[in-house]
Amino acid sequence: MTELRRRGGGGDPDSTENISYKEADGDDKLTFPGEGEGEIEGDSKADTPDVPPSTDNTPQCLNKALEGLSSRWKNWWIRGILSLTMIIGFFLIIYLGPIMLIFVVMGVQIKCFHEIITIGYRVYRSYELPWFRTLSWYFLICVNYFFYGETVADYFGALVQREEPLQFLVRYHRFISFALYLAGFCMFVLSLVKKHYRLQFYMFAWTHVTLLIVVTQSHLVIQNLFEGMIWFIVPISIVICNDIMAYLFGFFFGRTPLIKLSPKKTWEGFIGGFFATVVLSFFYAYLLSQYQYFVCPVEYNSETNRFAVECEPTNLFMIQEYTLPAVVQNAVRWKTVNLYPFQIHSIALSSFASLIGPFGGFFASGFKRAFKIKDFADTIPGHGGIMDRFDCQYLMATFVHVYIASFIRGPNPSKVLQQLLVLQPEQQLSIFNTLRNHLQEQGMLPPAVEEAQ
Repeated sequence: MTELRRRGGGGDPDSTENISYKEADGDDKLTFPGEGEGEIEGDSKADTPDVPPSTDNTPQCLNKALEGLSSRWKNWWIRGILSLTMIIGFFLIIYLGPIMLIFVVMGVQIKCFHEIITIGYRVYRSYELPWFRTLSWYFLICVNYFFYGETVADYFGALVQREEPLQFLVRYHRFISFALYLAGFCMFVLSLVKKHYRLQFYMFAWTHVTLLIVVTQSHLVIQNLFEGMIWFIVPISIVICNDIMAYLFGFFFGRTPLIKLSPKKTWEGFIGGFFATVVLSFFYAYLLSQYQYFVCPVEYNSETNRFAVECEPTNLFMIQEYTLPAVVQNAVRWKTVNLYPFQIHSIALSSFASLIGPFGGFFASGFKRAFKIKDFADTIPGHGGIMDRFDCQYLMATFVHVYIASFIRGPNPSKVLQQLLVLQPEQQLSIFNTLRNHLQEQGMLPPAVEEAQ
């Protein structure tokens, strides 16, 4: 019956009555997800995507040094050495400053997009679809233009005010972005080819979902960075810490499988990673809260044409005295404890990273199982592709952005001032008079100031 459904009839291949079809040229075959659940094993294998097997790109010197070890311990050492190398590189990039972090986020975003889109090309055998590779990257450029344009308008007001071309681009930014997207949309419609309609719409949806997952959340990472580098560094470090701790606890103590989507994950690793991450992040937050470089919002200084991270730290990053609950007092014999408020917030961040963050990895595991691949790519030996390392980071970035907006962020005087500088002189004067009258009514400005004016 399945074979008849796949090859039978001379009906319209685009008809809804044909659940599966195969093109006359033999290159394209498409089956709705879930339709093959009752099929025999041979039929399900026929629908397996032709994805090239991942290659071992481990450095030869490392393979030679570890050749006497079992595959389990060899993989442990490869992952450990590469993880340590990436952590050192991460701290080096932090040292280079915010602008370098922005470029790194953009590079990671592009690489993740490339890995997911490449899977789509392979799975749906779409190498011959007209314009599709070009359109995928065109939409990536359009979405990045929109988001980075919004960032320039929000955080670089002084620079925009000084440069006439930027004023035009900022004023009509959303219209230009929409026009660029419409151009790509029209090109997609013009590229539709008979016998490939359904396949092309699948790939169109694939591209847009990838943009939603990768580009949108990359933008949130940069938004978090501008709130202060600590909101960028701590969440990323927490996810890395949880990944390492869960792996170590699972490697040495793991016995009980956690979830079928990821058979190597264990309850021991999950629980051990949670407690270790909460404790380590608590002390890590204490360390970073002491330095202005990490806690101050990242702002553009128009006089020096550089990013500035100097400010008077808010109460969030000043030592506060807290009274412990009676139960805790009896246990530790302390009545009060001195902490940075951010340390308390770090407990919420690390709890999310440990309990909910791994579901980003489970989601990625399910995605890879759906298309019968081990990793998104083989960019990093022992780790897979860039997306394999950042599957939890994107979910964490969204949570941090929502957390800041809900519990942390207040009015930003610097941002308000930048918006005022973009207004016309008459509008600025009107706001000045309104603000002056308000301050006089509040008694913050004496009448003498008004007479002097």
